[in-house]
Amino acid sequence: MFAIRQYEFGPADNLRFEEVPDPQPQQDQVLIRVTAAGVHLVDTSIRKGQFGNPELPMTPGREVAGVVTRGPEEWIGRRVVAHLGMTNGGYAEQAVANVSALHALPDTVSDEAAVAMIGTGRTTVGILNAANITPEDTVLVLSAAGGIGALVVQEARNVGAKVIGVASKSKLQHIKADQQIDYSELESIKGTTVVFDGVGGDAGDQALKSLAPGGRTIIYGWASGRSTDTSVETLFRASLTATVALGPGLMKNGLRPLEDEALQGLTTGRFVPLINPPFALRDAAKAHEALESRATIGKVVLKP
Repeated sequence: MFAIRQYEFGPADNLRFEEVPDPQPQQDQVLIRVTAAGVHLVDTSIRKGQFGNPELPMTPGREVAGVVTRGPEEWIGRRVVAHLGMTNGGYAEQAVANVSALHALPDTVSDEAAVAMIGTGRTTVGILNAANITPEDTVLVLSAAGGIGALVVQEARNVGAKVIGVASKSKLQHIKADQQIDYSELESIKGTTVVFDGVGGDAGDQALKSLAPGGRTIIYGWASGRSTDTSVETLFRASLTATVALGPGLMKNGLRPLEDEALQGLTTGRFVPLINPPFALRDAAKAHEALESRATIGKVVLKP
């Protein structure tokens, strides 16, 4: 089979498309013929040696959808999606997954959408649980054309809140919020009650200033490279609260319930993930470069 291989940490060019032996499933595992593999921003940190401690050489990728070809008889031939955890191995024509990680897919769900929800979707569900949006809220979503941001916008509108989506000008057309604004317009926004911040930096600081007294900010990253200033003094000035939605709080009840809720939401139409035009598996390096340069929208997917 063909797979992406990485022999050293560093730039995207280190991802090589090579022919390798087929992986062999062990007891309580299955072999999946991969039809879609998810690319996550965390994958770029793993590639650079900044997250986890993977043994090299390796095949990156932690989110796969496809058809089971080997394993327990009851799974053979079934379409599934799985998160591989820190074992990686998803950027390939075939991947091994634990039976305990499998979710069977209905015919109404595409492989690309399933891959979008198994990792990014489950994280979004955890973030939304931390936020507890109400119909009375005015919600500001940074990076609203991203994988998480687009799902947050959808759920906030489902609840009945007013939603303001923020993105670069070239991506505003992809945002289904009540109001779409460019980052340069953030300073004009006032009176929000909830901010979803996975960006940080100057945008995060400005978004925090948009909050009305008593407002809350939900933090799940700093893609800009700097976290938002949420010092006690900053929060105290307007009686604000800041909640970190990732980390131990996300894990307290396990990840499987979050995956179940994300995939159920996909099946019912509660969630419709925004998906970037897929990249070919051999172009995994280009996919990483595009994701890191913020040239993508929604979920990035590889197609073997």
